[in-house]
Amino acid sequence: MTKLWGGRFQKSAEQWVDEFGASISFDQQLVMEDLEGSTAHVKMLSACHILSEQEAALILSGLSTLKEKAQAGELEFSVANEDIHLNLEKLLIDEIGPVGGKLHTARSRNDQVATDMHLYLKNRVKEIIEAVAAFQGAIVEQAEAHVDTIVPGYTHLQRAQPISFGHHLLTYFWMLERDKARLSESIKRIDLSPLGAGAMSGTTFPIDRELAASFLGFSGVYENSLDAVSDRDFIVEFLSNASMLMMHMSRFAEEIILWSSEEFRFIELDDTFSTGSSIMPQKKNPDMAELIRGKTGRVYGNLFGLLTTLKGLPLAYNKDMQEDKEGMFDTVETLAGSLPIFEGMVRTMTVRTDSMEKAVHSDFSNATELADYLAAKGMPFREAHDVTGKLVYTCIQRGYFLRDLPLADLQEASSLIEEDIYETLMPATAVKRRNSLGGTGFDQVRKQLGLAKQLLGH
Repeated sequence: MTKLWGGRFQKSAEQWVDEFGASISFDQQLVMEDLEGSTAHVKMLSACHILSEQEAALILSGLSTLKEKAQAGELEFSVANEDIHLNLEKLLIDEIGPVGGKLHTARSRNDQVATDMHLYLKNRVKEIIEAVAAFQGAIVEQAEAHVDTIVPGYTHLQRAQPISFGHHLLTYFWMLERDKARLSESIKRIDLSPLGAGAMSGTTFPIDRELAASFLGFSGVYENSLDAVSDRDFIVEFLSNASMLMMHMSRFAEEIILWSSEEFRFIELDDTFSTGSSIMPQKKNPDMAELIRGKTGRVYGNLFGLLTTLKGLPLAYNKDMQEDKEGMFDTVETLAGSLPIFEGMVRTMTVRTDSMEKAVHSDFSNATELADYLAAKGMPFREAHDVTGKLVYTCIQRGYFLRDLPLADLQEASSLIEEDIYETLMPATAVKRRNSLGGTGFDQVRKQLGLAKQLLGH
């Protein structure tokens, strides 16, 4: 098969070399973007009188036919034509004849592929933002149902202080809100058109880049032709934002895995998001959470893979940059799968309030309340900390918790302690009193919920 670029060559590559160099196996995902970019390019060429009205009409008709076939899954691509761009150009020529060869006037595959990826990522990022918002909605739903549910809060994976479970869940809402903001802000750098930059230096044809960009819905164009074809920052930024998003989901997944274990029993996942064991009949495994935790690594890998590919490249385009696509596609697919799965896990999980209540009454997470109680009565906090620590040690020796100690024992440690200490040491009291802005106090959590709903447009 004669290559569309083969005029200068006297020998053809062997098939295995073609297969190694081809990208059609994966860049065919850009078929609709490539057709969209070509359509805009032809309209611009016609408006600039580079193509006649008749030529443009014929090419646009052919592109429309290819679009219909693509939507129906009827296009057949060939490794011999290397990539989605040459495959579609060959199919267009087959469809409408030699005039199809004029499609590539004033354009290079370098600016063409960059345009395709800008279009692709612009659409996918918007879809991901919507999926993040849906996930946030599930978090808000569960948080609202469990404002008054108290759970041990942890530091160093050791019980620290009692908190509202709704407060704990909303932590992930705010992580995701920052992810959404980063993704939204990145669109302004994705929303630039490289089309018309040519191979690297522009073109001698009297084109109108701004017009082509407007046809494609871009907000602007690259100001430098070399930058237009060599820039992959927008993909790196997407992969970085995606890595952050996956990191947040992985942290949440880890807690889901812990909470659903027999050791915690804080939640139970719906059967839809769990699996069993091939040998142990009793098992109910949080496999979807584990998969999301595991897939985080591949997204990180896609980010570092592209950074490594780009780090030593001279301007402008190099074949190495063909490696920019598979990681991008894989990351989009990973996010598109992980976000709805996590949303479903959170929305359908059963919260075991009985286990949580038992946990917060069976630990020393109220010790800070005793120290604060003494400090509020005038004792220096460091002294109050020491007194409380010694009482905790006494409890451990006796097999008690702080609320089990007789008042006489408490007063022996400090005469400042009175009968009201038992109410102070109640988990609900401890949570309610933490009413500082952003705290776990029930009223503060309800304020958080109101703001979260407002941000989601609920």
